[in-house]
Amino acid sequence: MTDVLEPNQPPSTDQPAIATENPLLEQRSGLWRGAWKRLLRRKTGVAGLSIIGFMLLVAIFAPLIAPYDPNADFIGDGDRTRRDPPCVHVLGCDESKPQHIMGLDGNARDQFSRVVHGSRISLSVGFTTVALAFVVGTSLGAVAGFWGGWSDNVIMRVMDVILGFPSLLLAIAIVAALGPGLRNTLLAIAIVSIPAYARVMRASVLSIKQLDFVAASQALGAGKFRILRTRVIPNALTPLVVIGTLGVASAILDAAAFGFLGLGAQPPTAEWGSMLASERNQIFSAPHLVFFPGIAIMITVLGFNLLGDGLRDALDPGLNE
Repeated sequence: MTDVLEPNQPPSTDQPAIATENPLLEQRSGLWRGAWKRLLRRKTGVAGLSIIGFMLLVAIFAPLIAPYDPNADFIGDGDRTRRDPPCVHVLGCDESKPQHIMGLDGNARDQFSRVVHGSRISLSVGFTTVALAFVVGTSLGAVAGFWGGWSDNVIMRVMDVILGFPSLLLAIAIVAALGPGLRNTLLAIAIVSIPAYARVMRASVLSIKQLDFVAASQALGAGKFRILRTRVIPNALTPLVVIGTLGVASAILDAAAFGFLGLGAQPPTAEWGSMLASERNQIFSAPHLVFFPGIAIMITVLGFNLLGDGLRDALDPGLNE
């Protein structure tokens, strides 16, 4: 006998609902929370975070930390002379002499103020370059991997051409064509970094688009662009986070190299690479002018490398079983 519903009886809900949600996206927040906790348990990750946090604070509060204008020279100001050695009163320097904890450079400018303000240039170049290369590279890689066909061939062949040249030499050629300057340096470093993000993104998309939740979305009539934006790309970003972190370190080194060659930030801008270049011949007579900018580059790059290693370990399931 057929069951008859009472007037106020709700319809039966015994039939299972069709699962339309992305199971990987449902676990994404939990994955990142777990990765963050694992990162904080790793000494390399904590050390990298501490160094980067310190350098970011220095860059943000540079005008408050630096005792002098980074471009102000003290030629003819009292007994100050070019390339004066460091003078720190608590370490025994004569109280009558003005304090310059990293000495004066070849133009009688305060070296400490210039190193502090140089952190702004290097970090801004690193983050901006990686952001630009990340957005362009992941977009191209996602399109190539998801649509395939002629778009995949065209995009990846262009990436192969860029990879066919040594990255630093290609970047130098781009800057030489566009003209020296910080903006052109940033653009050149970003261009030569794009293929790395595009290739990794394409490989991730090729594996993810074969999963069941993507097929279910296609069966339910979702458009390709919607599937790519909401289903595929969010689940393909994990390996790119590590590459991006390490990419900041590479970008800072490349920017310093361009500054050293005179193609990056132009005088009198306080940039670590150009500071090294201007005093490279004084390494024996005034070593502090080479030592402090070099140490600043080394510490900053070390921080991003340590953080990248920690993120790789925290995000790699095989290392956390």
